[in-house]
Amino acid sequence: MNEYALITGASKGIGRSVALNLAARGYHLLLVARSESELKELAETIKQVHRLNVEFLAIDLSLSGASQEVADWADSHTKALSILVNNAGYGLFGDFDSLPLEGQLNMIRLNIEAVISLTHQLLPVLKQQRQSYILNVASTAAYQAMPGLGIYAASKSFILSFSRALHFELKSSPVSVSCVSPGPTDTGFASRAGLDDFADLAAKFNMDPDEVAAIAIKGMFRKKNEVITGFLNRISAFAAGHLPKALVERVSAGLYKK
Repeated sequence: MNEYALITGASKGIGRSVALNLAARGYHLLLVARSESELKELAETIKQVHRLNVEFLAIDLSLSGASQEVADWADSHTKALSILVNNAGYGLFGDFDSLPLEGQLNMIRLNIEAVISLTHQLLPVLKQQRQSYILNVASTAAYQAMPGLGIYAASKSFILSFSRALHFELKSSPVSVSCVSPGPTDTGFASRAGLDDFADLAAKFNMDPDEVAAIAIKGMFRKKNEVITGFLNRISAFAAGHLPKALVERVSAGLYKK
């Protein structure tokens, strides 16, 4: 196989698991994340085990022009890009007016703008393939407003809605678009979001990143427009869509009260 997959946020968590899963399927890899040391370690591991071409680029996708730099870098390595995984993203916990504005705007740039930019820039090459795939990573937070994680949840709602629309727009093209919405996953998300006090609670419901990646990739190859990982997460998403919104928001806010 000479096909390539480009994965953002590839150095750890779900992104790393996706990279390992696709490598096991024979895909050459273009790995993108902020940590050069973690990317280098992952690339060397995959090369030793699978004898594949693995390139990596350490870059902060929230910076202006970063998506274009990634697109140009990818183009310099292959014309056979058939999978794009938009996984990079993070959350911040706290009331809207208590969190620094720049931090929240930076989250929007990474969670939304980077996805839009990179997808737009790489769509032409994806359309040139016989069959190609886009996998966007959202969250079960996309299905409801979440007091305390308001901007994060809204950004993931955007990704889910955008993915479904793009799936429909591209249905007559070689490009299939899927959006996976994981629930709590053992990725270090809680620590970066400022949810260390709730780590024990999250651990009771955490899924393993390898399991989440396997479900996501299976759904992607089946051309499903929407994938929710785990039975409890599917029940939660269903309830969020059918129960009164005020009740869902009250329950959601209560989960993170100290």
